[in-house]
Amino acid sequence: MRFYARLLVAVFVLCATVWLSAPLQAQQELPLEPLAIETAAGKRLFQVEVARTKRQQAVGLMWRSYMAADHGMLFDMGEPRHITMWMKNTPLSLDMLFIKRDGTVVSIASHTKPFSTDRISSGVKVSAVLELLAGSAERLGIAPGDLVRHSLLGSPP
Repeated sequence: MRFYARLLVAVFVLCATVWLSAPLQAQQELPLEPLAIETAAGKRLFQVEVARTKRQQAVGLMWRSYMAADHGMLFDMGEPRHITMWMKNTPLSLDMLFIKRDGTVVSIASHTKPFSTDRISSGVKVSAVLELLAGSAERLGIAPGDLVRHSLLGSPP
């Protein structure tokens, strides 16, 4: 019995070591879903990948060197809370839109620094984060107070 217990522990340690030491890679693109942002200048339409799981959120857009101008990634963070993001292993500069559960954009971190481990905070409790290519918010007139429409936020585009 002790032999099997030791063997089980050894196998577990070996598997954990291999899993933890394996380098993360860009995740395969997630299915695209429609998203709209209602701005003072009109409705802006996007196709977004939705990062719903912890693993999808941890990898996000890391190692991606290209994203179409009308694409993005929406992070479902669940219950409202203060969110902290970073740009580790992310070669694209991004705009991060921090969004309340009702779809309201509450803050925007523009032109994030690629590969940076600096913390980027929502500043207030939010339920979602939308990452777009850097400069998108300014170019499209997206500002705090605008409304994001997506099924995740209870309001389809």
